[in-house]
Amino acid sequence: MGEDRRLAAVVALAQGMAAAHSPRESWRAAALGACRALSGSFAALSVWERELGRLRVLVNVGDRTRGEEEFPGDEAYPVHQFPEITEFLHERWASGGEPDAWVETAAGPSAGRPGYCHQRVAALRRRGRGCCVVAPIVLHGRAWGELYVARSAGVPVFDRGDADLATVLASVVAAGLAQSERLEEARRLAFTDALTGLANRRAVDVRLEEAIERHRADGAVVSLVVCDLNGLKRVNDTQGHAVGDRLLERFGSVLSLCGAMLPGALAARLGGDEFCLLAVGPAADEVVGAAEELCRRAAELELGEGVACGVASTEDPIGAVRSARRLFRLADAAQYRAKALRAGRPVVAGRDGPDDPVVRLADAAPAGQDAVERRRFRGRRP
Repeated sequence: MGEDRRLAAVVALAQGMAAAHSPRESWRAAALGACRALSGSFAALSVWERELGRLRVLVNVGDRTRGEEEFPGDEAYPVHQFPEITEFLHERWASGGEPDAWVETAAGPSAGRPGYCHQRVAALRRRGRGCCVVAPIVLHGRAWGELYVARSAGVPVFDRGDADLATVLASVVAAGLAQSERLEEARRLAFTDALTGLANRRAVDVRLEEAIERHRADGAVVSLVVCDLNGLKRVNDTQGHAVGDRLLERFGSVLSLCGAMLPGALAARLGGDEFCLLAVGPAADEVVGAAEELCRRAAELELGEGVACGVASTEDPIGAVRSARRLFRLADAAQYRAKALRAGRPVVAGRDGPDDPVVRLADAAPAGQDAVERRRFRGRRP
């Protein structure tokens, strides 16, 4: 392969990984880019899971054989079957070398310094492939995993030049993985409350909009629990903000525990002393049950004065819910009423008859002047 073509292949792989929007897309772009660059018929990206002592396949692309899924759920191999990931690489680094790629064929080692080839040779024969090039991936100064590209039987085997290119491609993949990790961490921080580790308001905004779209499309039950932690100001004023933060963290743990009663529920801190649970799918009564447990546990905390809790669910008689904003207003109005009544149990929108005070309160206030809707969706329209 000429230098211009090599450079183009490296650039294409890097661009593919940079354009990925998720780890899976990044893995797939890495494997596809390497497969094309090396004129392979199949490629895989695997990670070394040290704590489990195994090499786990993240993605398979190209001509897959039986049992090779694109994103396998459980394709993994004991690392002792491929000890080069530990022993061979360690020996190379200890002697001042670099983790170069090597080539193996269905007949045995072909080019480059061979690792322990018996398992790979057997795999090539079993899957009807003629050769493979294996490139170690080093991330943050440690062996992370490997890039594997194979060719079908009957075509020219990889040579030393291919192995050298695979080494370069593995370095590009490592850089792409590092960038993907940074982006994932940035996304996580953008949607996480720093104090409690729960989701934050931004995450609720996004998830609730998606949930209401699903409700409008297929009638999925969407329920929202809005909570106001009682007594936080008194704790801050009398015992200090460090103790107040401890109360927020403790309640966040209780909220997470109760949210686990509802499969897939999102537990979030909206800001200050305000929290919520968002559930899509579970019946309204299940959500109310989780909210009741939340009230019970909050009342037992050594700090604070319990929690005011309001619930709104599309399964209850609250009228049509066409926007995320309306469901939020209903849950917030229910929480407002629970606080006014000093209720020890959740107040549920729509369960007090045709003239339900919560629904009336949520729907009567003029837009832009609603004292009940103290937490408004950022820029959302009614």
